Amino acid sequence: MIRVVIGAAAAAVAMFIVGFIFFATPLANIHVDGLEDGEAAAIQSVLSENIGAEGPAAFLVPFPESEAQQRMYIDGPTAMVHYNPNGFAIGDPGSMLGGFVHMLIAAFILGAALFTLSGHVRDFAARMSIAALFIIATGIFMQLGDPIWWHQSWMHHLYVFVANTVMMLVAAFIIARWFLPRDKAAAETA
Repeated sequence: MIRVVIGAAAAAVAMFIVGFIFFATPLANIHVDGLEDGEAAAIQSVLSENIGAEGPAAFLVPFPESEAQQRMYIDGPTAMVHYNPNGFAIGDPGSMLGGFVHMLIAAFILGAALFTLSGHVRDFAARMSIAALFIIATGIFMQLGDPIWWHQSWMHHLYVFVANTVMMLVAAFIIARWFLPRDKAAAETA
């Protein structure tokens, strides 16, 4: 199991690098739209004047509990606002560290699952196909529901689905290839 812990650390580093490619290079903005400076400032001002949250929060606008807001919701436009009244630096080191820990935890859980599977499935290709199917299935469920249920942007959620799926597949490949018990026949021929 110590090999899986080491493998999870290696996988998390690889996930961080792949995540950097998807979210910190020119690719980072192909799935979202921006506004002109004046428009962004106007919306930022309206947000700060109308939302009294002290910490990060999510708001559905309009919130369809009253009859008036139900009508507004039906007529549109609608938004789900992920609000942070304090802002934060682009490339915030705290976010980078927290993100790496997040990836490390996910890689460790993935490694534990693959380790459990390795007692039953000794072939690398079979392990990877099982891992890939689970990774893709969970990604579809977790990431692609919002465009269906909340009528959000398909482009954004497809991009994040692809990025997250690639990161998890890279992690699974690293752990399954180099950090799990090997098939004895394959090990003898290697």
